[in-house]
Formats: sequence, C-alpha cells, structure tokens
Amino acid sequence: MAAVFETQSLLLKLWGLLAVVLAVAVAVKGNSEGDALYALRRSLSDPGNVLQSWDPNLVNPCTWFHVTCNGDNQVTRVDLGNSKLSGHLVPELGKLDHLQYLELYKNNIQGTIPKELGNLKSLISLDLYNNNISGTIPTSLGKLKNLVFLRLNDNKLTGPIPRELTSVSSLKVVDVSNNDLCGTIPTSGPFEHIPLNNFEHNPRLEGPELLGLATYDTNCS
Repeated sequence: MAAVFETQSLLLKLWGLLAVVLAVAVAVKGNSEGDALYALRRSLSDPGNVLQSWDPNLVNPCTWFHVTCNGDNQVTRVDLGNSKLSGHLVPELGKLDHLQYLELYKNNIQGTIPKELGNLKSLISLDLYNNNISGTIPTSLGKLKNLVFLRLNDNKLTGPIPRELTSVSSLKVVDVSNNDLCGTIPTSGPFEHIPLNNFEHNPRLEGPELLGLATYDTNCS
C-alpha cells in the first residue's frame, strides 16, 4: 500500500512539474510576441493613444486592444488601420509566427517594409496601403505561401515588382497602384488574374511583360 501512495505522490509531482513547464512555455511565447509588438509601439507616434493598453509587463499581449489571439494565446491579428499612427515598421514583427492579418492601412507610416515580414508563414493579409512607405518591396514576401491579400497601394515604393511573388499561388488580390515602381508587370502565376488597374499610376512601370521578349528590370535603377 505504501508503494501505491508513493507512486501516486510521484505522479502528482510530475503533473505539477509539467504544468509549471507548460505555463513557463506559454509565458515565454507570450513575452516574445509581446516584445515584438512593444517594439512596434516604441517606433510609432500615437497621438490618439490607441496603443495605450500595450503594456509590456503583462504575460502576453492577448488583452491588448487591437490585438487578437487564438485559443493558445498566440497573436493572429493586429488591427491598427486608420489610427493616425506615424513612425516606421520594425523587423521584430517577423517574430509573430502565427500572425494572419497585419492591418496598418491609412496611417502615416514611413520608412521601408522590413524583409523580416517574409518570416510570417501564416500571414493571409498584409494591408499597408495609404501610408508613406518607401524603398522596395522585399523579395522575401515571396515566402508567404498563405498570403491572399497584398495591398501596398498609395505609398512611395520604388523598384520592380518582385518576381518571387509569382510563386505565391494563394494570392488573389495584389494592389500596388499609386507608387513609383518600375520595370514590367508580372503575368505568370497569380498575376494572370490581377486587373491592370491595380498597377496604375506608377509613372515608371511599363506594361505587362512579354515572356522571353522583355526583361522585367528595364527602366529600373
């Protein structure tokens, strides 16, 4: 009988230890994502105080306004569209492994699109339209194999449209109008069904590429 009690006691201790390990793992994960989002908060000017609830001292960011998590307390949405924010994006955003929606449209965000956004393997929608973002579209976005919506219109983007995006078969919407892109418009993969007006008002952007007859980087510096 004593052996039975010892076994039960040992099992209870093991279960308790496992619970602690799991709790620590969740906390570490939450802190990692919270740290990434707090890095974004520090880089932004927020005159409307929409980020006031983003408290880095909390175990995870799932209680923050404008942040949505799944049942495992993993960040899946960041909704900060039309929030009067200015500043720039941060590479730490690439650490949000489970992020599906990054909505930062209609703000005054400047600087470039971090190449680390290509690490967001779960991303479905990237909405950065109506900002003042400059630089090129990162080729790393071609790694986003679940991406459906890519809206970068009404910014100050330059350079060519990355051909890496033609391999993202899930893409349904691409809008890069009203920028300063150059070269030709892709016609393969998902771009076969993207309307041409989603590329208009790029003065240096030429028409659809003719495969085998024209290089896509013509008129690109």
